[in-house]
Amino acid sequence: MRLIENLNWRYATKKFKETKVNEQDMEQLLEAINLSASSTGLQPYRLYVIENDKLRAELGEGSFNPQIVNSSHLLVFAAFNTITQQHIDDYIERIATIRNIPLESLTDFKTSLSNGLLNMPPEEKEKWAIKQSYIALGTALIAAAELKIDATPMEGFDAKKFDRLLHLKKKD
Repeated sequence: MRLIENLNWRYATKKFKETKVNEQDMEQLLEAINLSASSTGLQPYRLYVIENDKLRAELGEGSFNPQIVNSSHLLVFAAFNTITQQHIDDYIERIATIRNIPLESLTDFKTSLSNGLLNMPPEEKEKWAIKQSYIALGTALIAAAELKIDATPMEGFDAKKFDRLLHLKKKD
């Protein structure tokens, strides 16, 4: 299996090359993330692709992760703080449109999502969303290995700074 060979190639990059990841590879990587599995398929996170050198420098300032500044593209997986009925409604409408099926045929699924997710305590919703973003991160790392793109997952950054500079709190 070629995937196993590519996963064996993969490593947590400590220093990136100065070359940019080409546009075609980035498009494939982003499409893989878009197709990532998630519980119920809702994907309760947003992906931000940071290419701007100045913004990456601000985000990386004071961090022990020099990869933030030196990366070609910084991918930020931002989990939702909460799940709303609007998220569910939009998701159900998208499914109906993509599958070209009547909205009414998804009523039971919509009710199940609403009952399950909206009745969760707020802190549980946030934890659930974070777990879903980690699934997407895993997909990103696997896709990067397949494309032979150096990548590394990172924690240990200043989340409040990311929230402030990327206006994430306003976006919930």
